[in-house]
Amino acid sequence: MAIENNQIVSIEYEVRDGGNVVDSNVGGRPLTFMFGKGQIIPGLENGIAHMNIGEKGDVFVKAVDAYGEYNDEAQQELPREQFAGIDLNIGMTLYGQGEDGGTVQVIVKDIKDDTVVIDFNHPLAGKDLMFTVSILNVRDASAEEAMTGIPAENKMSNSGCCGSGGNHGCGCH
Repeated sequence: MAIENNQIVSIEYEVRDGGNVVDSNVGGRPLTFMFGKGQIIPGLENGIAHMNIGEKGDVFVKAVDAYGEYNDEAQQELPREQFAGIDLNIGMTLYGQGEDGGTVQVIVKDIKDDTVVIDFNHPLAGKDLMFTVSILNVRDASAEEAMTGIPAENKMSNSGCCGSGGNHGCGCH
C-alpha cells in the first residue's frame, strides 16, 4: 500500500556517499515527517512512497533530487577581519545569519592573506547518495497535524522540550 500525502511517516535511515556513511539515525530517534510536504529530500520521499511498515530497502538518490548540483557560483570572498577570533581551517563548517534571519551553514573553502572564501553549497551538494531505509510507522495525521504540517512527535512541549520522544531540530536530547 502506497504512503499517501499528509500521512505521518517514521523512518530509520543510514545514508552513504560512496562507501562512507555520512549520516545515520540507526539506534537513535526515528526521523518523523509529514509525507508530501517537502520535509525530506524529494528523491528519498519518492523512493519510499511504495514501501510498507516494517519494510527495509535501499533508495538511490541522484544529486539533483538530494541536495542539488554543486554550484560553483555559491561562494563568496569576505574580508578576513570578519572572522576575527576564529581559528580558521580549510574545510571547517561555520554558521552565520542569512539575509532572512535564518541560520546559514558555510564551509571555509580557502584562506588568503586578507580574505576568506566561503562556500554556501550544502556539504552533500553534487553527490549521489544511497539511503538504507526502514519504515517504522505510517499513520494518518490528526486534524492539528494536517493543519500545521508538524507531526506530534516533533512538537515542542510546554517545558520547551519535545514530547513523544522526538528531538528533530528542537534541541532536546
